[in-house]
Amino acid sequence: MDIATLMGLVVGFGFVIWGIMTSGDLVTYIHLSSISIVLGGTIGATMIAYPIKDLKGLGKIFKKTFIYKELQINETIEKIIELANVARKEGLLALEEFGENVDDEFLKKGINLIVDGTDPELVRNILETELNFLEERHDQAKGMLEAMGAYAPALGMIGTLIGLINMLKEMDDPAAIGPSMSVALITTFYGALFANLLFLPLAQKLDIRSKSEVLLKELMVEGLLSIQAGENPRIIEEKLKTFIKPAQRKKLQEEVESEAMV
Repeated sequence: MDIATLMGLVVGFGFVIWGIMTSGDLVTYIHLSSISIVLGGTIGATMIAYPIKDLKGLGKIFKKTFIYKELQINETIEKIIELANVARKEGLLALEEFGENVDDEFLKKGINLIVDGTDPELVRNILETELNFLEERHDQAKGMLEAMGAYAPALGMIGTLIGLINMLKEMDDPAAIGPSMSVALITTFYGALFANLLFLPLAQKLDIRSKSEVLLKELMVEGLLSIQAGENPRIIEEKLKTFIKPAQRKKLQEEVESEAMV
């Protein structure tokens, strides 16, 4: 569970509700027809924009923004260094047994390719092609949320126009003008709220996670190709450290030293 996403929603919506309550009546801002125009219209526009096979994964996209396993980049580097030591001592064929116990399918595929004696350039092409398709899938998921973030304010404006039309129809009744104008503005409020406090932030969260996963897999590619080239494990370690932040490098160095002392 991603606590930051959940806390962000609670804090964001909580402060909006608190701001409403300190300056007015919360019940005034609850209008089901306005919510239905914004959310229903946004969902409808998204269904028009995307094929049905992509829409089936919309629930999984929202789920991924809340449930996410943090990538352990230091553990991956340690695993690759371990692979390098095994290959240096026992040869590349010895990696086959090691690869069977690897959980990450991308890393496992790379290990199998170098064990099979695949040309290094072909190994890079295969892994980078898979990585490109991974990025495309991530971009599509992010794009769907960004599209919803764009549709919601537009649907809010449509709701506002509906409210204004109703208001103009009742110009002869001054008592009805205020409520109609209120409904018109509330629909715009919901459009802006859902776009900027739900859809667009979730899209940004997916983008950050996608970049982290792509970086991790690029690290795997470089590590595997370095192992295949027969480079020294220490050189491989230094090369892979360039992918991570200085604070993580220090932590990694401490972990490697502690394991070496065992």
